[in-house]
Amino acid sequence: MKLLSLITDLELGGTPTVVRELAIRLRRIGVDLEVACLAKWGPVADQLRNAGVTVTALEAGGPTDLKVVGRLIRLIRDQRFTTVFSFLVHANAMAAAASLRVPQVRWIQSIQTTQPWPRWHWIVQRVAQTAAEKIVVPSPSVARIAHDWAGVAGEKIMIIPNAIDLADWTDAQSTIAAGDPRPYPITFLGRLDPVKDVPTLVEAVAKLSPLVHLHIYGDGADRGRVQETIARFNAPVTMHGVATSPQAALSQSGLLVLPSLAEGFGLVLIEAMAAGVPVVGTDVPGIRDVIRQDQTGLLAKPADPISLAACIGRIVRDRELRLRLIETASADVRQRFTWDVVLPQYQELLGIAVAG
Repeated sequence: MKLLSLITDLELGGTPTVVRELAIRLRRIGVDLEVACLAKWGPVADQLRNAGVTVTALEAGGPTDLKVVGRLIRLIRDQRFTTVFSFLVHANAMAAAASLRVPQVRWIQSIQTTQPWPRWHWIVQRVAQTAAEKIVVPSPSVARIAHDWAGVAGEKIMIIPNAIDLADWTDAQSTIAAGDPRPYPITFLGRLDPVKDVPTLVEAVAKLSPLVHLHIYGDGADRGRVQETIARFNAPVTMHGVATSPQAALSQSGLLVLPSLAEGFGLVLIEAMAAGVPVVGTDVPGIRDVIRQDQTGLLAKPADPISLAACIGRIVRDRELRLRLIETASADVRQRFTWDVVLPQYQELLGIAVAG
């Protein structure tokens, strides 16, 4: 087998991180693989190259640049790939188009979101999935959405959760939650995209001032709206820009909050759990597959600053709760979300022998 992992872009984010970590680990066990992205070269491409993985940027001019299909076909033929594993709707669509010219290749796709909009994404995915032998999803929520919105047959879906390497977090353990600092530092770590609903988090933090201070790590299209909300509520917030190291950001955090309106999984949640940071998320598909209410974290109503503030305030004011959540969450990550647990599932999918 020669494997090509294809993704829309290699910018910093959850799915590019999954593609990077999976590629590195498959390469370690002897899989002949490369990674390609539809877009221009991104920072995760640098990380892959530094790890010894060959990367190709296909340099699409945008989501409607169909010339990238020809470049993808040439790459597959020139490098004689036997399996193409694509991630996210644009990559899935281009892979499906390429499959018409190179049908002898094995095609696998991954859907990583439960976001309902834009609806045309799901129309495209409904067509694209017909070219794939298997559809990989990170959570039961995405499995249901893939079936209902993209028409993927249940027997075609394989649930493989996202994962982390606990060794990456050995030196990044936060000690904040064991104390009672004031103001208490809480963190958002991710893209500033409307689906993340960071303005609602800012409003919730303003209701808790001066008990807490919010640190935002990330950038994106919603930055202006976030800044306007901070000014409107005079909220205690520091914006740090993009975090190149989630370990560094979380080591200084006492609480991670993910206020999204929709998620496929929420990789940052298990990163925080591994770093000894308690978590609050919204009770939406994807997040509720990761957080077990009142066991490994707390779930708030989506788009509800009062509910979110109540969950944050409960954790900040209750040290015993924080420590209990941290202990349970850490054990849950070890049981469900490490590469030791998850990689054999990818090996089964790809037909690679599992050691032992």
